[in-house]
Amino acid sequence: MSAPGLGRRDALRLGLGAAAAALGAGCAPAARGAAVPVPPEPRERRLANLRQLTFGGQNAEAYWDWTGTRLVFQSTRPPWGCDQIFTMREDGGDVRLVSTGRGRTTCSFFFPDGRRVIYASTHLADAACPAPPDRSRGYVWPLYPGWDIFASDLDGGRLTRLTANDTYDAECAVSPDGRRIVFTSLRAGDLDLYVMDADGGAVRRLTAEPGYDGGPFFSWDGRFIVFRAARPETRAELEEYRALLGRALVRPRRLDVYVMRADGTGLARVTRTGGASFAPFMHPDSQRIVFASNHHDPSGRTFALWLVGVDGSGLERLTWAESFASFPMFSRDGRKLVFCSNRQATARGALNVFVADWLD
Repeated sequence: MSAPGLGRRDALRLGLGAAAAALGAGCAPAARGAAVPVPPEPRERRLANLRQLTFGGQNAEAYWDWTGTRLVFQSTRPPWGCDQIFTMREDGGDVRLVSTGRGRTTCSFFFPDGRRVIYASTHLADAACPAPPDRSRGYVWPLYPGWDIFASDLDGGRLTRLTANDTYDAECAVSPDGRRIVFTSLRAGDLDLYVMDADGGAVRRLTAEPGYDGGPFFSWDGRFIVFRAARPETRAELEEYRALLGRALVRPRRLDVYVMRADGTGLARVTRTGGASFAPFMHPDSQRIVFASNHHDPSGRTFALWLVGVDGSGLERLTWAESFASFPMFSRDGRKLVFCSNRQATARGALNVFVADWLD
């Protein structure tokens, strides 16, 4: 989710050279109508039939519907000045606007019926795009007020507001049975995970440790939730975190992947690699997690996709052909992987959507 707050795409910024540039404003794909084959790097043995779906600008957070035939994603294109939500076919064609065209949007996800989506938006607070934060004293994430979660039909109709707070509600995903939505909220004074019914009722808090918990997804079987977290480990880090939070800002120093049961019990930390590990999603076998990380690069400037067991074992690098790759998601049948990358970019900061067949 994106640059307006603690969106998944914003989580990548981190002030890390090319990766930071790749996550600035958004820009939509050119209308091609069909995917273009891309040869994978020889070491990418898990990826076959790789194809590029968008072309130019910045396109992020493309997520599958339940059938693996359509994607919902965020992008900026004229006449809009910041991210809006779109859908497209798995070949990159038939791009359609879903969101209102006002404010900034992020964190979209399909309901199982394929006829509705959820997303977060600031449009009720302000029709204009939020101003960028002041980063003169270091890289920070802004927690813009006015983020709420909405559900709508694919044509933007039947728009329903699901959360109503003066603070941050975003980073949302739907459970496989369509009955629950997991999301990140600042409503209790800290950035924690919550779950609510699909109509916005019965809100329940899942995490309560100090620090940022975000980017959650249900496993395809609905039993688990995987997410990213930046939790202070020293008194000084905790004091800094709370001081920044009081100014509606966050400066994560580390991000790790965590997993828990869907009811919030059984919390376990998966990664301890250092650096920023985020954007996790579970394989349909519920035994492996794909995620993005820069832990392999001492400079922190390059991000690759990685695979790891839920117990932290079997760490495996998946992508090698670019300086930035993230937002991976397995299709429900486990046969396809969608992700965003700057491979083959023709301009600095370009970020596009790619799909590959997954080889086990």
